[in-house]
Amino acid sequence: MSVTSSPVSTGSSIFAPVTLGDIELANRVVMAPLTRSRSGTSGIPGELLAEYYRQRASAGLIITEGTYPSHESQAFVGQPGVVTDEQVAGWRRVAEAVHARGGRIVMQIMHGGRAGHPDLNGGRRVLAPSAIAIDAEAHTYKGKQPYPLPQAMTEEEARGALEDFVTAARRAIEAGMDGVEIHGANGYLLHEFLSPASNRRTDHYGGSPENRARFVAEVVTAVAEAVGPGRVGLRISPEHNIQDAYENDRDDVLATYGALLDRLRPLGLAYLSVLHKEPAGELVQELRRRFGGKLIANNGFGTITTRAEAVRLIEASHADAVAVGRPLIANPDLVERWQGRHPENAPRPALFYTPGPEGYTDYPFLRNA
Repeated sequence: MSVTSSPVSTGSSIFAPVTLGDIELANRVVMAPLTRSRSGTSGIPGELLAEYYRQRASAGLIITEGTYPSHESQAFVGQPGVVTDEQVAGWRRVAEAVHARGGRIVMQIMHGGRAGHPDLNGGRRVLAPSAIAIDAEAHTYKGKQPYPLPQAMTEEEARGALEDFVTAARRAIEAGMDGVEIHGANGYLLHEFLSPASNRRTDHYGGSPENRARFVAEVVTAVAEAVGPGRVGLRISPEHNIQDAYENDRDDVLATYGALLDRLRPLGLAYLSVLHKEPAGELVQELRRRFGGKLIANNGFGTITTRAEAVRLIEASHADAVAVGRPLIANPDLVERWQGRHPENAPRPALFYTPGPEGYTDYPFLRNA
């Protein structure tokens, strides 16, 4: 009697090329956007950032840390911006360093919304969809402080924020980036519009799921018109429930994000990136269907994405690429390690947000281990 065994996966699918809109990736390992707080008070990406991203250029695509499009939208200590000419010049050096190694890089554009603080943004206003503060403390240049009560945006101020996203996207392309990712996740401004807990507006930007999705759709559409839809991705995190942007009603979540993606589907965006603890689950796969384009999956902050998990998502056709965070912090040559099934460096979380090269650009490569 003959016995037929099931084929053993080699995991080669994760290393196959893929095209996201106008961006051609050599493999499907995507560096997730990772806050690292190395740009000082000026927000200018320096040579240290260029070296950090250059080291990781073998990933199919690098998505930069969240970058502020206006001074008042800054949300982190040491966060880079794309507002001034000096900041743009810094990002140009980063893009050139990545491209010199054959890599691809897109800039994540992030408005902090009510997650900002006057001691982060130079004493400027903190704006949000509604005047509801986050019940937590912000890490500021003066230490931890309670989040302030934000000002509810007028429609004119919302329009100004939209224009800031557009200008930032144009500046990113001017700096040599291969594209941009609009940050609509993790409790920052655009996610605040989507969540019924942070959006209590009574105008056409609040109330119904369709209205709460409206501003995000307008921002993404305007950016796509400015730089081309094939260069634009969107990141969302439905049900993440972070920074008080609660989304606990599955029906409302599906209605809100479904309305958003129904509006964006005709644009032909480069990709949709979804952060969710169940990337292969019913919600994410339904949103993928509504979007109708390429999906980058990310299984969330709480779980480290392993090689096996990434391979499963690709081979089961649950995603077109997989966003990877901490393993790429600790292993600049993660793709090579995964290809050869080599051991991985362990990340050092105590150094994730400290200044300087330690825990940033000093992780060993295989050839130096």
